[in-house]
Amino acid sequence: MTRIGILGGSFNPAHQGHRAISLAALDALGLDEVWWLVSPGNPLKEASGDMAPLAVRLASARVVARHAPIRVSALEVRLGTRYTVDTIVKLVRLYPKKRFIWLMGSDNLAQFDQWRGWRRIAREVPIAVIARPGYDRHAHAAPAMGWLRRSIRPARQAKRWTKWRLPALVLLRFRLDPTSATRLRAADPAWQLRFAESSGPDPTSHTS
Repeated sequence: MTRIGILGGSFNPAHQGHRAISLAALDALGLDEVWWLVSPGNPLKEASGDMAPLAVRLASARVVARHAPIRVSALEVRLGTRYTVDTIVKLVRLYPKKRFIWLMGSDNLAQFDQWRGWRRIAREVPIAVIARPGYDRHAHAAPAMGWLRRSIRPARQAKRWTKWRLPALVLLRFRLDPTSATRLRAADPAWQLRFAESSGPDPTSHTS
């Protein structure tokens, strides 16, 4: 079966940090490819008001993912899903010959208990948590870890994730990349203009 890592997010914009953790996860988990699921809208971030249009965020992701086994997708638009739990449930059933593992940064683990159906997510697919600068302490103290702690698997067994009984969580530590989408937006408020012309008319396609 094809082994797929899923990295969901706003990608507002995509950056080299996304690429670095994806390539590291490819190696650590023995993946065939990573799918970047560019979210139509993040329910936990929409209040900020600085979210670029989906087509622009897709364009930035395609540029960053070039020449790597990374597939950039707006699949959630086609599936009609808004929450990660619904996306994963549909993916698992839509692609029975693929095996999926959810990739998330430790910053997301720190607020994982706020995600709709987070326990269902953990029962559907294994989860690989990738350390991010400044978030480890909060992630390990997160409410979700109280439920997931007994499901942690050793990092040395990470390539065996397809055989794990769910729920299963593995904590991965790579060379940390401090790149932040928030800082990139602050440094270049007009960043969207660089991708507007190449954004394309159809954000619903599942293309790399």
